[in-house]
Amino acid sequence: MSRILIVEDEAKIARFVELELVHEGNEVVKAFDGRKGLDLALSEAFDLILLDVMLPQLNGLEVLRRLRMEKETPVIMLTARDAVMDKVSGLDAGADDYITKPFAIEELLARIRVALKKRGSSSVSDNLMEIKGVRMDCDRHEVTVKGEAVELTNREFELLRVLMKNKNIVLDRDKLMNEVCGYDYVGETNVIDVYIRYLRTKIDERYGIKLITTVRGVGYAIKER
Repeated sequence: MSRILIVEDEAKIARFVELELVHEGNEVVKAFDGRKGLDLALSEAFDLILLDVMLPQLNGLEVLRRLRMEKETPVIMLTARDAVMDKVSGLDAGADDYITKPFAIEELLARIRVALKKRGSSSVSDNLMEIKGVRMDCDRHEVTVKGEAVELTNREFELLRVLMKNKNIVLDRDKLMNEVCGYDYVGETNVIDVYIRYLRTKIDERYGIKLITTVRGVGYAIKER
């Protein structure tokens, strides 16, 4: 079962799409304005978002722009506009797909299935992870924050990888030391604290995000919003 957010100010359209998605076995949450939709998208976990362009309070493109600063949740834009530049604007802002109204529900459901399939295939690997706009590609040994590359040493990279892989789990210093430095490491016992400080300087402080949390007396964790 997939969890889908519909952000659509036309209640009849939202209800129609909701019924079809629930019939297909999905869980659906609705929002009728851009601000509420953005709040839900950032504070809760969704497998896919259906996002209208013309919304009260915040338009769909602005919602998408702000969402992409923190999350890579698949987004399909819904709009009555069919001009080429409108489609280009949506895709450039980070939309995964774009469908114009009026649409055939069968086509929308097919596009949703494709987007969810892509998401599922990309999320089964620990080699590509993203939390709060911090994206780690282990195959390429790359870390980006909000699309900007961040230079990390091998140990900084490995520490960040372990924390991201174990998101929402508090890891003590001994566990992190073993994972990052190896069981036979001989050196200062506060080395993990030093590397945590380096990561915070390069990521948390530089980009103004709260990525790494200290749990006093226990250790460290990266917690999703």
